[in-house]
Amino acid sequence: MQQFDIRDKVALVTGSSRGIGKAIAVRMAEAGAKVIISSRHLDACEAVVDEIKGAGGDAFAVACNISDKGQLQQLVDGSIEQYGQIDILVCNAAVNPHYGPSQEIPDDAFEKILHCNIMSNHWLCQMTIPAMAERGDGSVIIISSVAGLHGTTVIGTYGISKAADLQLARNLALEWGPSNVRVNCIAPGLIKTEFARALWENPRAYEHVCKRTPLRRIGDPDEIAGAAVFLASPAANFMTGQSIVIDGGAQASSAIG
Repeated sequence: MQQFDIRDKVALVTGSSRGIGKAIAVRMAEAGAKVIISSRHLDACEAVVDEIKGAGGDAFAVACNISDKGQLQQLVDGSIEQYGQIDILVCNAAVNPHYGPSQEIPDDAFEKILHCNIMSNHWLCQMTIPAMAERGDGSVIIISSVAGLHGTTVIGTYGISKAADLQLARNLALEWGPSNVRVNCIAPGLIKTEFARALWENPRAYEHVCKRTPLRRIGDPDEIAGAAVFLASPAANFMTGQSIVIDGGAQASSAIG
């Protein structure tokens, strides 16, 4: 058994038509997994499937709005119908409709963030982990954020949701560890994605992040994907309930002022 080999495993990756989710899906396919590509728009998902298949991988597209529990169940059912089971779950899809002080966030935006970024992950874990536990093997990876590790004046509610994801992983790691289902988080720093465009296109915000980051730059989606492959693979068989921070060293920098 090769340490980073996930050959013949089935990986469901939400929000995988672009950004970090797409990078994870592509790298997992390269490592041998059969990958379910999912986001709200089927055509965008199918484009990623075509890319993976063109490179010799195996992928399948299922459109899904993560805010809808019924659609999440259809996503899980469709994945199992296509590939027989789900071995790896990557909860990557998230929303952040508000950029600014918490005082100004509308109630509906606050509720949407918590519903999509926490509740949807909870539901997906409920829908997939029991079958993993029956087989005695499974890996769940929740994409959190460094926003869940410290305070922020501009994406505060998003940070609340990502802090909750860190705790969700810890709780589930304890509940399902005896069945050999591992649950971990990845907490990216600022990554150059469409999702984070409001941050990295802001010159002041970009300069601030780069200045306090030892590597003096922001990250690329593909620089998150390797950690996801690691967590899904036998190399991480003794790792659960943990969070991997990938932020160019920013957390270390802030710790020493």
